[in-house]
Amino acid sequence: MSAPAVELRRPRGRSHRHRELIWGTAVTVDVRAGAEGLPPESTVQHALDTAVANMRWVDAVFSTYRPDSLVTALRSGLLDEHRLSRWDAAQGALLDVLQRCREGRDLTDGCFDPWAVRGGFDPSGYVTAWAAERIADDLVRAGCANVCVEAGGDVVTRGSAAPGEPWTVGIRHPDDAGAVTWTVLPGDGAVSTSGTYERPAHIVDPRTGRPATGARSATVVGPDARLAGVLATALVVAGREGARWFTGLDGWSAWAVDPAPADTAWSVGRERHRAG
Repeated sequence: MSAPAVELRRPRGRSHRHRELIWGTAVTVDVRAGAEGLPPESTVQHALDTAVANMRWVDAVFSTYRPDSLVTALRSGLLDEHRLSRWDAAQGALLDVLQRCREGRDLTDGCFDPWAVRGGFDPSGYVTAWAAERIADDLVRAGCANVCVEAGGDVVTRGSAAPGEPWTVGIRHPDDAGAVTWTVLPGDGAVSTSGTYERPAHIVDPRTGRPATGARSATVVGPDARLAGVLATALVVAGREGARWFTGLDGWSAWAVDPAPADTAWSVGRERHRAG
């Protein structure tokens, strides 16, 4: 008798997930199977191990809480920006972040300004999204084509959540953790959300030195996680005034909730980012 034919099928949406507590938040890396399935187990595990090592490297360079980080040395005056060398990987990364932060400050008319905080230069609002994007791209280069990296309010996606199914990201309402008020399809892109509803004073208006009051929350969707994080923070500071500089950005969209007691919200940019 001939043996019955057996076809090996991988479960739809099969995935590897890793959660790391770092950068003052939880970072979740989700690697999904595509139409071709997942790469070999050893490939995925090596890619995840590398991602965790990169998270720890970012923490060692950019943490404002570690006394041995480069950013702490810069803030304390032990390190001079003009003496940083691009030949050193960590110092070169810090130089890139400094440059990008200055560009973000100029773009947003000073509503994003990591220098206008207590204690000196604090790039945390930029670095989390920057690092999440680096990790996602490293995973893709390692053979994991379908990836989602979530770090606090920053989400970076590549590929798809399952064969024929795009990644979808739900945005919660600032007054109700169980209510999803906006669902977006970032594609190979990023979603960044900033808000004052959980920690009211953690976003400071650089123009006044006081807690930001422009919006209760702001979500930005676009192709670049690094800029998305800058824009989301700036819109919480600027509120509706931020639409003036935001509308000039091609390929971007934003959704923001007005300050209390108003029960209103507004959006700007491309509607294709929004799911039905």
